[in-house]
Amino acid sequence: MRGEPSCPKCGGRVRAPGLFADSWQCDVHGTVYPLQPVIPPSVEALGVVVHRAQVPVWMPWPLPVGWLFTGVAYAGDDRGGGRATAVACSGPGPLGGMGELILVAEELGVGLGARYAGIDGPDPGAFMNVEKPPQAKVLAGGRPTPLWHVYRAPDDRAVFAGEALGMWLWAVLWPEKSGLLMYDELVLTDLRDAGAELDLVPCGALSPRLLQP
Repeated sequence: MRGEPSCPKCGGRVRAPGLFADSWQCDVHGTVYPLQPVIPPSVEALGVVVHRAQVPVWMPWPLPVGWLFTGVAYAGDDRGGGRATAVACSGPGPLGGMGELILVAEELGVGLGARYAGIDGPDPGAFMNVEKPPQAKVLAGGRPTPLWHVYRAPDDRAVFAGEALGMWLWAVLWPEKSGLLMYDELVLTDLRDAGAELDLVPCGALSPRLLQP
């Protein structure tokens, strides 16, 4: 399943640094942090991303009843570390059926969250009305964190975004009705601080949403 790095904004091919540029380049989006190939979910794969991340690696912890960790991805390279992370989980939806959740933490302008959200990015600011009260709240890293509904996303998903630890925090859920999960005030843990608890993460099959939002 190993592949080549790709553009976090569009999934297109990227060129590695070379003679004419000292950064990764996408023909459409210019300089980008490359999205590294997604590998099957495992505690070891999660540990690799946690070790390289320069941004939070958010996961609901404890996971909701019946939910499993179903994949992780990051944008960045060996030189600069991970500048965006995406953690996928899946389990019983609040209204029946299966639900899927991808949590993205990223620096300004990376564009990975917008890609999973299905909107023209790179950041959610233009698609949120922060003058109104937030539609959801989570406890992220021990801090109450407001999240606003992100408009203009495709009808098949619910998208929320806000700011946590100085980074964008996106929550993208499929199907759209699974967005009700965000009203339960999820507790999110930055897995960089989890330590030995990483060994307890239950793993499921790889989420296809990580590969093809």
